[in-house]
Amino acid sequence: MKLRHHLSFFAAAPAVAFLVLAQIAAGTARARAQNPTSAANPFWGSVTAQPVTSGTLKLSLQGALRRGLSNNLGLKEAENSEKALHGERNQALQEFLPTIWLNGDTGYHMYNLAAQGFNSTALAEFAALLPGGKALPNIPLITRDYLTEGQIHFSQILFSGPVIQAWKASGAAEEAARLNKMSAREEVVQQVATAYLRTIADQSEVDNAMALVAEAQVLLDHVHAAHEAGTAANLDELRARVELEAQQQALITAENRQAKDLILLKREIGVDPGQQVELTDPAPYSDLAEQTPEEARALAYRCRQDYLSLQNQAIEYKAVHAAYRSERLPTLSFNSYYGTSTVNGAGTHGNWMAMGTLSFPIFREARLRGDEDASRAQVHAVRAQLADLRNQIDEQVRTALLDVNASKKLVDVAQSNVDLARRALSDETDRVNAGVDDNLPLVTAQATLATAESNLVESLYQYNVSKLGLARAAGVLEQQYQAYLGQ
Repeated sequence: MKLRHHLSFFAAAPAVAFLVLAQIAAGTARARAQNPTSAANPFWGSVTAQPVTSGTLKLSLQGALRRGLSNNLGLKEAENSEKALHGERNQALQEFLPTIWLNGDTGYHMYNLAAQGFNSTALAEFAALLPGGKALPNIPLITRDYLTEGQIHFSQILFSGPVIQAWKASGAAEEAARLNKMSAREEVVQQVATAYLRTIADQSEVDNAMALVAEAQVLLDHVHAAHEAGTAANLDELRARVELEAQQQALITAENRQAKDLILLKREIGVDPGQQVELTDPAPYSDLAEQTPEEARALAYRCRQDYLSLQNQAIEYKAVHAAYRSERLPTLSFNSYYGTSTVNGAGTHGNWMAMGTLSFPIFREARLRGDEDASRAQVHAVRAQLADLRNQIDEQVRTALLDVNASKKLVDVAQSNVDLARRALSDETDRVNAGVDDNLPLVTAQATLATAESNLVESLYQYNVSKLGLARAAGVLEQQYQAYLGQ
């Protein structure tokens, strides 16, 4: 029976049915589209910082960003990469520093002289060489002694072209890793702020849906009373009932979407998915100061971490190329040691050595040229990437400015549509209460208002997201997100 009532309503009001179903379908499609995992993008994951508590966690946008910057998985990976490159630079530094090590040992030793070629005949021949040709006393072929010795060694490279250039390359690589970490922080701010704004928008959708459910319930109660009194047709009550159920469906969809987006936000900032969270900041709205593409582009060239990181990569590859070219130069090093030894406790004897070494390649030209050509290709490749990134930054800045301007206009139009829809609903309510119209125009006005409010929420969300995108394109998101959002 209920299905028959729905069909009769849709036959009488196809436009209203289309608006309601389109609103529900759009929300469902958006919910299906958001199914990110940290396997595809580490910035969608985090390290859970604390277990679930019984209370409700009140979370502001600034607090969410602070948690994201502390726990986000993508940022953790970038920080670990920076630490690894810092360790590699320390390894390169050791090539410049002297290396000193100490070793010592003590023990009882037994030697077999016969196994080393000594015998009685050899000893007699050796005795003949001595002055006077005196025979040597009997010497045992098995000897024993206690030996204690210690040595301290010193070595240092005094000059090496590849070592010098490798030090420069490691410094540029570490700086590039630091800038990559800063770029990762920008990514965290954008991801977390977008998720926070999305959840705020979902909450606004829920509030609007609850208000429309309440209005639809009032309308149904009014029409039902009129139908019982014989002043309204049964079709009017059916329309009101279908409108109420449609708004209840929209409310269920909005609540489900808001809960799922909230789980995603908690996943990105290291909060357990089971923790109760209350977002305390409302949806921000303020006009953004106008910027020209030239101004935004110049700011991006100064502040974009990925652009600065690629510049340091160019310095790194240039230093690597210079290191390969300097392999033809000589290498100067110094080595020395001092040691003492004691045999059977009979005093101590010291010995030492100091030696400078100069080495240079004579013929390995094929390998040297091969290394040089390969490193030159890397330099050319990173320079081409740098030139392309400059154009990409210009494109991203211009696109972000267009998005900001367009979304601002959409917000203005959406606000006007909401005002008009509310006036239309108020007028239709008065006409129905006065008995001038049936409730079909009133139901249509309610659906129009629902669509207008949903469009306003989405337009405001898109406007804030586009401002975040502009700040990210300019490379100043982490420092100036509050100024761009107008908080």
